[in-house]
Amino acid sequence: MASDDISQLADALSKTHVGDELSYKGLGLKLDNADSVKELVCEIKQYQGLRALRLEGNTVGVEAAQAIAKALETKDLLQRCYWSDMFTGRLRSEIPTALRFLGGALMSAGTRLTELDLSDNAFGPDGVKGIEQLLKSPSCHTLRELRLNNCGMGIGGGKILAEALMESHRQSSALGTPLRLRIFVAGRNRLENEGARALAKAFQLMGSLEEVHMPQNGINYPGVVALASAMRHNPELQVLNFNDNTFTKKGTLAMAQALRHLRNVQVINFGDCLVRSEGAIALAAVLREGLPILKELNLSFGEITEAAALVVAQAVMDKSHMEKVDMNGNCLGEEGCEALREAMENKDKGDMLASLSDDEGEPDDEDEEDGDDDDVEEEEEEEEEEEDATGGSDDENDEYGGVEKENGMARQQDSPVKAQSPPEVVSFLSCPSTEKLLQLGDMRTNLHVDSSEPHEAADAFLKVASLYSEDPEIKTAVLETTDGVLKKLLSGSALHSYSFLSVLLVRMGLLKGEGKVKKALLVSGHLLCLEHAVQQEYFPQHHASLLHIFLSKKDEALKSCSDASERLSSAVEKRSLERH
Repeated sequence: MASDDISQLADALSKTHVGDELSYKGLGLKLDNADSVKELVCEIKQYQGLRALRLEGNTVGVEAAQAIAKALETKDLLQRCYWSDMFTGRLRSEIPTALRFLGGALMSAGTRLTELDLSDNAFGPDGVKGIEQLLKSPSCHTLRELRLNNCGMGIGGGKILAEALMESHRQSSALGTPLRLRIFVAGRNRLENEGARALAKAFQLMGSLEEVHMPQNGINYPGVVALASAMRHNPELQVLNFNDNTFTKKGTLAMAQALRHLRNVQVINFGDCLVRSEGAIALAAVLREGLPILKELNLSFGEITEAAALVVAQAVMDKSHMEKVDMNGNCLGEEGCEALREAMENKDKGDMLASLSDDEGEPDDEDEEDGDDDDVEEEEEEEEEEEDATGGSDDENDEYGGVEKENGMARQQDSPVKAQSPPEVVSFLSCPSTEKLLQLGDMRTNLHVDSSEPHEAADAFLKVASLYSEDPEIKTAVLETTDGVLKKLLSGSALHSYSFLSVLLVRMGLLKGEGKVKKALLVSGHLLCLEHAVQQEYFPQHHASLLHIFLSKKDEALKSCSDASERLSSAVEKRSLERH
């Protein structure tokens, strides 16, 4: 080590004491061997009561790490290790060895760590092996914050990390003090679905997480569903950051279902996750019925259209703790951006809305499926097939886990309608006619439609409503039947009812859906049955507001039924303006 480097280190060491912390942060030192860290080692040895050690922003070789480790073997009070960005320029093969030396010293000293930060060290799966024994040891049974951002762990590293955390939890639980990790950070690690699934098992086992940051990991639907299942088992969660992964509708529904179980969430970052409009509506449902202390919501760059964004805006209006809503980079169009701003400002929430400067503009034709969307759907279908072949999702309690497999994927072998309905009902729904409907008698008020099957439910409603006629007997039979269907579907949780309404809007051509969705041939009966429904007590005011938003944005889709459309629009507008 050059004499001027030694002088620089000596100078820095004289200023590193801050309370119980010793810091060499950002000195940019190249520490290759034992001689280069002689002063540093001396300082560590002499520091009584050392509880925090900062080594980030330097580059540490194997021999230097060994010398530092030797000095740490007596530092049993050490709790916080800030060791990010400390292997720049080192061979990847060197890093695991250096980490083993440092970890071994902590174990020898009998430390009880609360924080470990190894972010920005591109050590890959082998680097995770370098800290594997440390993570399993009693030194990490007390760990509260683990930061491994931008480490290139990959799928293999994610699996090793997950197993180490689970083993640490098992061992610590056996001793009566289970591992209670609060903050987990692992963005930009290429974990993908397999790594995410492995970590989800660890998260579910611990159940103690308060913050999870996993942006930019190449995770899509199967991995998102596994993570969602794990999140619902962590009731103290406050921050969820999955920015720049690929949710699509299916992953968003799973996350929405998980959020129903969480009361302490303050920050949700699902930006750049392809949440899309149907997913945004599902999240709006959860916002309406839960998440009481939410402060920040990021749904930017999610291919969300204007009407869905307005539904989200409505849902956040009454959140007293809300500070920021980010809907930038979506597909609102110039008029949509203005409508969103106006909606927020009308409720004195204009300051809450983030910039909309990167809006992608209204889609040219929402009725055409985007080619890229189909690619994403096909990719997810292949992964779902693999998942089914290996035993399916880990989330046995996910209410959407087995029923949202559309676009070529098999649904459950027996749909709820077919499995539970009398033969007459099955016959009617298979080939609906007014004669069959009238013959059902009292059975028509209870078609056994399952609220957790939004596609089946929407299909049943549309089939019945298509038979609408001004003939008094037929009209009464149709309205009694649709009332029975809607009363059941809209009386449950907001998530179930919003999911049903979004599917219904897709089938009616009022909302763009994902994949190849078969749209119904829109007839006046569909709209007139809804007109009747929105005037009934069972139809919530906020559901009428949702319909009002979409009807006002989709004049083209309703042109074929203009009279019925005007009647429905008038009814939903009147109902949506009613006071709660």
